[in-house]
Amino acid sequence: MRFIVVLLLSLLAATSARADLHITRDHGGYVEEYKAKYEHIRKTGQRVIIDGICNSACTLVFGIVPMNKICVTPRASLGFHQAYYDKAFTFGIKVTSYEGTSDLMSYYPDTVKDWIRRNGGLTPEMKKIKNGTELWKIVDPCPEDF
Repeated sequence: MRFIVVLLLSLLAATSARADLHITRDHGGYVEEYKAKYEHIRKTGQRVIIDGICNSACTLVFGIVPMNKICVTPRASLGFHQAYYDKAFTFGIKVTSYEGTSDLMSYYPDTVKDWIRRNGGLTPEMKKIKNGTELWKIVDPCPEDF
């Protein structure tokens, strides 16, 4: 019996340690899928560690998960662009969705919106921000124990 209790406690501890979301190479995707994913993370109180590429719909994390639950490592890189329709319905052509772009912007906190404005607004081309003071104006670097 004691062995089972120890085993269950070990499993619980291991599960808790894996509750953080590590973003390392996320190029984005369908906005609605990211909204649902990040809502779940917010509701469960998980932390998000951006430790690599977080582009496109991935950046919705900043508008859905509380900022005090997000941090970036020196490898972090963010990429922003206008939303576009699914290319499967536009014969492979990238067609801007102004409604989708407006929806994206409505989620972003002011720090993200300010960076986007200072860098010419959202365009079809990816605008990237890498580790450093500009990124730290948006989100804190990860502490050693985060």
